[in-house]
Amino acid sequence: MLKSLLASCLGASVLMTSVCASAEISIIPEPQHIEAGQGSYQLDANTGIDAPDEARAREIVSFLRDAVRDQTGIRLSESKHAHGIVLAIDPTVKGDEAYRLSVTSRGVIIQASTDKGLFWGVQTLRQLLPPEHGELAAIPAVQIKDAPAFAYRGFMLDVGRHFYPVSFIKKQLDLLSYYKINTFHWHLTEDQGWRLQINRYPKLTEIGAWRTEADGSRYGGYYTQREAREIVNYARARNITVIPEIEMPGHSVAALASYPEYSCTQQPLTVPTTWGVFKDIDCVGNPNTFIFLQHVLDEVMTLFPSQYVHIGGDETPKDRWKSCDSCQALIHEQGLKDEEGLQSYFIKHMQSYLAGKNKTLIGWDEILEGGADKNAIIEIWRGDDEARKALVNGNRIIVAGPFYLDAPLDVLTVKGIYLTNIAGRTSASTQGDDSIFAEHRAQILGGEAPLWSERANPYNAESKIYPRLIAFAENLWTDNHDDAAYADFEQRLQAHYRWLDAQKVAYGPEDKLVVGYSVTFDDQHDAWQLHAKRGFDDLENHYTTDGSDPTAQSPSFDDVVSIQHAGTVKVSPFRKGLRYDNATSFTLVDNLASGGSITFAQPAAPEYAPGGVLIDGVIGGNDFHDGRWVGWHDADLEATIDLQKDVAFHTIDVGFLFEPNSRVLLPEQVTYEASSDGQHWTSLYSNTLNIDLASPARKLSLRFHSEQPVTARYIRIKATQRKSLPASFPDGAKDIWLFADEVLVQ
Repeated sequence: MLKSLLASCLGASVLMTSVCASAEISIIPEPQHIEAGQGSYQLDANTGIDAPDEARAREIVSFLRDAVRDQTGIRLSESKHAHGIVLAIDPTVKGDEAYRLSVTSRGVIIQASTDKGLFWGVQTLRQLLPPEHGELAAIPAVQIKDAPAFAYRGFMLDVGRHFYPVSFIKKQLDLLSYYKINTFHWHLTEDQGWRLQINRYPKLTEIGAWRTEADGSRYGGYYTQREAREIVNYARARNITVIPEIEMPGHSVAALASYPEYSCTQQPLTVPTTWGVFKDIDCVGNPNTFIFLQHVLDEVMTLFPSQYVHIGGDETPKDRWKSCDSCQALIHEQGLKDEEGLQSYFIKHMQSYLAGKNKTLIGWDEILEGGADKNAIIEIWRGDDEARKALVNGNRIIVAGPFYLDAPLDVLTVKGIYLTNIAGRTSASTQGDDSIFAEHRAQILGGEAPLWSERANPYNAESKIYPRLIAFAENLWTDNHDDAAYADFEQRLQAHYRWLDAQKVAYGPEDKLVVGYSVTFDDQHDAWQLHAKRGFDDLENHYTTDGSDPTAQSPSFDDVVSIQHAGTVKVSPFRKGLRYDNATSFTLVDNLASGGSITFAQPAAPEYAPGGVLIDGVIGGNDFHDGRWVGWHDADLEATIDLQKDVAFHTIDVGFLFEPNSRVLLPEQVTYEASSDGQHWTSLYSNTLNIDLASPARKLSLRFHSEQPVTARYIRIKATQRKSLPASFPDGAKDIWLFADEVLVQ
């Protein structure tokens, strides 16, 4: 191992101490075999590159020249007589991505049986160079023989929920390639946005690529076919295959908002602004739906030369199919058992169509439901049981579930990713290999680290991706999963932060959140305290109090700052000149209940905000995850507020959330009461709410107002859960959430 190799630098006669000191070897992923030599090779402007005279080799040479210039400032010689670096095709190197790299005082030789191996050898050579300009470009003498443990090493980016510009994607492709990630899975369509231009169906981008947010703003974007080709070619030049994903038959509301005739209801739809799983899916009972999707795939396949096409197939509610006459007729016609069989029929149809175009279908593990063709590749996200089903069924698999990069940094840590074994042990706490995984090891293509973008955006995405993706890259390349290997990796990782800084990557901490913001009310000073729990000591928190977005020039604080006046406070994290996230916004309001106490007849759900935030003078937004919403699960809200003394007020205003796709419903009845002694109560407000489950998600404020002041010490808020719901609402009145935010007393 590299760890023992570096240790041998201390006193071993075959190694030069000066080389070990001046050029530390910190290659990631760690090569399968590495042996340090004596001395180093000095790279300078007289160094040339000798390579085969064919198109891909010339492309690799050009890439290496640019990389050396960008990284060291040295322009390598283009003279045909200059030597120093040799790239050579050698059939004796076994493996499609295998390579050998030799550095001596006389020069550098990279050998491989394919251009893929040559390119990975070049990327390893880059990691032997100094990370920045102005340093002696001495490449340490070393002998490397290397090849990956798994053929499929992927990263997925969801651009449906949040749109990422081409420049961002190209930057990630540069980074993926540097760490020998060879697959970019491009999740191009979602309920919340269709992101790829399809010439035959222009409404997909005219309508489906845009949504109207809660504040009335228009959000979205899409990639033209020219941009898609540009990204595919950019990736190819970096040894990366781009696999497109076009979601079907579920997660397709953006497409159906564009062309509602392919939905079961054929009614107008809007592109959703909230996350979750939606009932409107492709109508499989309509033959024209297949024609539509095949036409889309025809254009997709002209853009993406990949052998694989991903069609999703996950999270497909069957409600619309159950009530769709044409879908039920198709079930009867095909002799299918149920709607799960209908999904299998759909998947097999699309698989057959793709096979006819010499393409292999990839789908999420739900496509096993109803029976999937063994030739489909199954992407596993729901755990080892699904992986076992796929393997026994004869399918090849890609393991993604343990590597979801949208998981918080303190939950899915760098170490947790490194120790995860995709060949039968997807958790560091589970001991031993699984016999099914062992028997079917050849069917395990590799793994993938997806970044779902409900809460990822172009500013905070890199902190979610790195350094965790670097640990993933080594995991899939080396297949090492023990504590000793991790300790060695962690040591090498430290050396890579300097390079990431030079690339202006906004990477995150290894095992803690970048920052957590919270606001408390200080009743002694009649002011709010804005707190920051920082994951980096050098993180700067820039804030504003006028509602504008903070910049690097806005006032900053380290851990806490006092806010004296009500208004909109926004705060953003910055580090090393990089903005790390969109602004977090807090709406501060003067509230007579702030500084009082609040008790509950039934405790709030611990996984969301604590009950005290209901009287801290901070209004919640539209997201129940934002730390401002207090939740009750299958329980009523009954809160009593003690204002500590008799207070005259005119208004009580409470916000409730309606998001039926997340099983968050408005209460059935809401009452407000007041008391001076806590024993005798006067009713101030009562409202029985009717709801339309088809209406869009929203926040609803229920307001009591009296022109004459009401004087009381105690206020009681009651909100009851719904006892019954329409039959169209799945599972009825159970597993229901009620969310409330600020109890505003003014």
